[in-house]
Amino acid sequence: MLFKEILGLNHIKKHLALSADAGRIPSAQLFVGGEGTGTLAMAIAYAQYIICSNQNAENEGSNSVCNLKFDSLSHPDMHFVYPTANSEKIKSHAVSDHYIKDWISFVKEQPYGNLFDWYRAIGIEKKQAQIGVDEAASISKKLSLKPYEGGYRVMLIWMAEKLNSSASNKLLKLIEEPPEKTVFILVTEDEEQIIQTIKSRCQILHFPPLAEQSIADGLIKKGVSKENALRLAHEANGNFNKALDLINNDSEDLVFEKWFVYWVRTAFKAKGNKEAIKDLLSWSEEVAKNGRETQKKFLQYCLVVIRQAMLINFGVPSLSFLKFHTEQFDLKKFAPFIHENNILSIVEILEESIYHVERNGNSKIIFTDLSIKLTRLIHQKNSAYQAS
Repeated sequence: MLFKEILGLNHIKKHLALSADAGRIPSAQLFVGGEGTGTLAMAIAYAQYIICSNQNAENEGSNSVCNLKFDSLSHPDMHFVYPTANSEKIKSHAVSDHYIKDWISFVKEQPYGNLFDWYRAIGIEKKQAQIGVDEAASISKKLSLKPYEGGYRVMLIWMAEKLNSSASNKLLKLIEEPPEKTVFILVTEDEEQIIQTIKSRCQILHFPPLAEQSIADGLIKKGVSKENALRLAHEANGNFNKALDLINNDSEDLVFEKWFVYWVRTAFKAKGNKEAIKDLLSWSEEVAKNGRETQKKFLQYCLVVIRQAMLINFGVPSLSFLKFHTEQFDLKKFAPFIHENNILSIVEILEESIYHVERNGNSKIIFTDLSIKLTRLIHQKNSAYQAS
């Protein structure tokens, strides 16, 4: 994967290329960026640039044999680590090497894909994967060997926030005293979940959301008309993966829209309405049947909708990018119910629910409790109306 194949982010490409050309290659780097911003693709391109000893960004084909190995993601000095879990295929002690064929297919097909896309690719949607102590032992074993071609080697850890505490502590020792010409690239969406001792030893590079024009250009290359490309780019809000999902009608958001609309409408009707309360309980039970990653993504989607509604209610609709596709639901009409008296409380109960889902709480109880609290909060009056 070459720098020129990655959408936008020219300032980051230039920085990485120039620092590598000058021999300033930190042994540990942390790439931080939201979903669909290209952190994984950039990390692979940077690794290719280092390992293949390209002299400048305009001459990336100078080492054709090395580049050819990277085209198939099979270069022996390029190592990948990513979250895994036991499955029908791997019954116990799952590590990245067990899923390497699936990983190669995933990266080639979805270089901007998210964690849930990866879980679907290996059939663990209902599990919470991690990077555990068995993986740390595998990393240590690989790095005890000399580089295959005698130059740099790269250990790329995708979704590094999924490192558990035992793996983090083992990895810390390697990052503190890395083997010669070994580069760690940790890719994460949430740097706050990475232990401070590892963060402090990494050079951190933050990735901004992709520019709308960059996303539109990428969509146009895939055959989307210019008009639709610009519309989807705006709706994607800097996330190229979401833009691709919207093209294919494969976005999780399309399902989450239905859940959200039914949920808030039922919660609004539930005040003093026994039948609506029963419907809320049924809804909670249905959502709870899904995997925990799906539950977390839905709750995060709800946070986005609530914040978008707040922006509209506070008079800045130009900052709202969200569009509902599957229901006759007008965000502008919903916005007045999200105001200064309840916004903080609603965000708090959603974040608390995410916390409990991550810690394997009883999903049915979590969503039932959340629904009852929403019923109360959504009926709170705006202080502006009270004053008038």
